[in-house]
Amino acid sequence: MVMKLKKLVSVLLVGACVVSLAACGSDKKEKSDDGDKKSKDTLVMATNAEFPPYEFRDGDDVVGIDAEVAQAIADKLGMELKIEDMAFDSIIPAVTSGKADFGAAGLTVTDERKENVDFTDTYAKATQVIMVKEDSKVAGPDDLTGKKIGVQLGTTGDIYAGDIEDAEVERYNKGFEAVQALQQGKIDAVVIDGEPAKEFVKQAEGIKILDEAFTEEEYALAVDKGNEDLLGKINDALNELKDNGKLDEIVDKYINADDAE
Repeated sequence: MVMKLKKLVSVLLVGACVVSLAACGSDKKEKSDDGDKKSKDTLVMATNAEFPPYEFRDGDDVVGIDAEVAQAIADKLGMELKIEDMAFDSIIPAVTSGKADFGAAGLTVTDERKENVDFTDTYAKATQVIMVKEDSKVAGPDDLTGKKIGVQLGTTGDIYAGDIEDAEVERYNKGFEAVQALQQGKIDAVVIDGEPAKEFVKQAEGIKILDEAFTEEEYALAVDKGNEDLLGKINDALNELKDNGKLDEIVDKYINADDAE
């Protein structure tokens, strides 16, 4: 009876060890899988796909100048690009929190933004323009005093419009929402980046862009403050794209080609 009990205990111990080893193997595999997911060379870009021609949606895909520049950079770095579409004013928080590796959304370099992120070398020049109805008496920036002005929340247009004397600033989540409000007579003008303004004018009847620019600025990509390694890698890739003409090719595809038509 004692021998039988010993054999039974031995069998149970062996069985327990087999189960334990299987569990350990499963745990290692799970950890390994998680490790593989984390070690995948994925570059996450935060953007707001409401800013043509820099970023906009084509079906389910986010396309545009920034999307193609980001893809070219990812290719140079041997990484897979993942684009996360979000509200414009969520982009920098996504970068600083680590949810995204960098932000690309026609981001203008400003001292205020530099307090939270580091910027790459600039890759595009831009202007803030004023959009008004065709019969508007607003002829330039000086005429915006005391007017009701529409802007996209968190953009430089939002920042600059706040400095206009006695102006009432109406903030919208999307640029086209501000343009719609202008069409409906709810606001007197819209301050927005020049290239998106051109796209909106094509789609919105009775709207024009004033000849005099509101401001001039430059775009760059934003990375988390102090991430010198990623900043250096993106700058190296970006400068290579400038030198080999790929950057100009991308911009021409969306902007200069349209201007030539």
